[in-house]
Amino acid sequence: MTIVDVEAEYRAHAADLVRYATVLVGPHDANDVVSDAVAATIARGSLAEARDIRAYWFGAVARTAADWHRSSFRRRSRERRAAERLDTMVPSTPADARALLSGLSTQQRAVVYLTYWLDWPVDRIAEALDVSHGTVKKQLARARDHLREVLGDDRP
Repeated sequence: MTIVDVEAEYRAHAADLVRYATVLVGPHDANDVVSDAVAATIARGSLAEARDIRAYWFGAVARTAADWHRSSFRRRSRERRAAERLDTMVPSTPADARALLSGLSTQQRAVVYLTYWLDWPVDRIAEALDVSHGTVKKQLARARDHLREVLGDDRP
């Protein structure tokens, strides 16, 4: 693949990758995660092996987001504790989608996003995230269970 092809592919998919990363890590870090993921795939020269560059980059963004999450776990824990203290001082408000999704693991958020926002089938999600079909189904089921629990929905 030539540099021009990589640039064209990136331009074609950048907005989708940033939206995806926003779901995984939030709006403040999304552009950095996408940049790191794409740069890493270019530096490794692994794009030549990819059958579907878009799916390959979605997987790279998911892996980079997981790394990002692990490296910033302590900071996020501190922020969460501060927010919990604030919640006790401020009257409760209706939960929004981002707050609901923040309770999911990075992989669960990735699966939910790819399933419901991009309408990807399980096999494409599994390939993009480099996991088995069973893992995709398990993570989606866990995410649904968590969301039902948080929303107080008793339906199966």
